[in-house]
Amino acid sequence: MWLSSRFGCRLACIGTQTAVAYGTQMPKALVIRTAGTNCEQEMLRGFALAGAETQLVHLDALIRDPSRLDGVELVGLPGGFSYGDDVASGRIMAMHIRRRLADRLRSAVARGTCILGVCNGFQVLVQSGLLPGFGSDTGAGRVVGLGANVSGRFQARWVGVEFEPASRCVWTKGLAEAWTGSERRSVMQLPIAHGEGRFVAGPSVVERLKSGGQVVLRTSVDVNGSVDRIAGICDPTGRVFGLMPHPERYLEWTRHPAWTALERGGFDRTTPGLRIFQNAVESVSGVGAG
Repeated sequence: MWLSSRFGCRLACIGTQTAVAYGTQMPKALVIRTAGTNCEQEMLRGFALAGAETQLVHLDALIRDPSRLDGVELVGLPGGFSYGDDVASGRIMAMHIRRRLADRLRSAVARGTCILGVCNGFQVLVQSGLLPGFGSDTGAGRVVGLGANVSGRFQARWVGVEFEPASRCVWTKGLAEAWTGSERRSVMQLPIAHGEGRFVAGPSVVERLKSGGQVVLRTSVDVNGSVDRIAGICDPTGRVFGLMPHPERYLEWTRHPAWTALERGGFDRTTPGLRIFQNAVESVSGVGAG
């Protein structure tokens, strides 16, 4: 069952004075869960606050009926520990997607669907070959990876982030210029929670990502040993976006760890986390995936 506000309504975003209007047809967002994922409700809420109809589907059900992707404009792969992260983080879920759904998802992207993978979802996108989207990055031919943190520890904290202004990613449009000065440093933060979030790629691959506008997000300081502090990348279309930080945990200003110290004048604006979801909804609105 699709969950939504009434068609034709204005959806007010909690904690802001922002409202997003989409006429009579709201974009459909499908969030894929499986054993061990634990951030699907937050991701569903992010899509709903941004103005999309939402539906949660189990990976097994989607494999049995892949046609459920045909009328969808937005797809989300949430964080957590899919299948207990046995073998490696995201590996088993990625294997199922690579063998049974990857071609269907690529076809969806080609017609305009946007895909978001957060934390474990990012790991799944990389290991299933959907990122970085070079055409040969599947199986043993993968050209990027997400390895264990150099600290050898699971890290769960808020970190400063920097959005790349030259990125082609539709999810982060305008965020690099949204705040300036000291306000940027305090506002541009996202929570991380991972043990295997170290972005790994060779120099030629990193240069290709940079020159193609596929580097989307960096942490302000090195938090896990990632090459060039990269924390998020997109595919060449800009529609498939994977990142280790959790934007769905920053949908309201009161989620910020020091929200009482933030400039009150900024509270009438959308948080960076919610803006990511709004950008994607705006990108697919009026276009349609089916």
